[in-house]
Amino acid sequence: MPCSCETDGEVNLVYACSGAANTGLLADRVMRRLRREKVGSGACLAAMGADLSGFLESARSATRNIVLDGCKVGCGAKIFERQGIPCRQFVMTDYGVEKGKTDITDELVEAVADRIASQVRA
Repeated sequence: MPCSCETDGEVNLVYACSGAANTGLLADRVMRRLRREKVGSGACLAAMGADLSGFLESARSATRNIVLDGCKVGCGAKIFERQGIPCRQFVMTDYGVEKGKTDITDELVEAVADRIASQVRA
């Protein structure tokens, strides 16, 4: 599953927690925004957790694996740690979002996505 978002030979894959809380929703929406902005290609975190070989190989060969976790529990990053695959983790609650409380607006999605994009591109 090649990434269609290659820049200068780099392949960035973006994985989002899509948990039940508002923070999972934010992670999912930010991933979709990053994909549209060509920061990286969206990839399936559930497939990584299920040990599906094609997804694991894609992650191993990526330039960067960007994991958007909803909260400090960090399920996404733990999947990568268990697989021994490096990733860069961003946690939605680090952006002033309160789990179970903050409304997920288009403006919030845009602001968080822009901050993450600037860090990934730096």
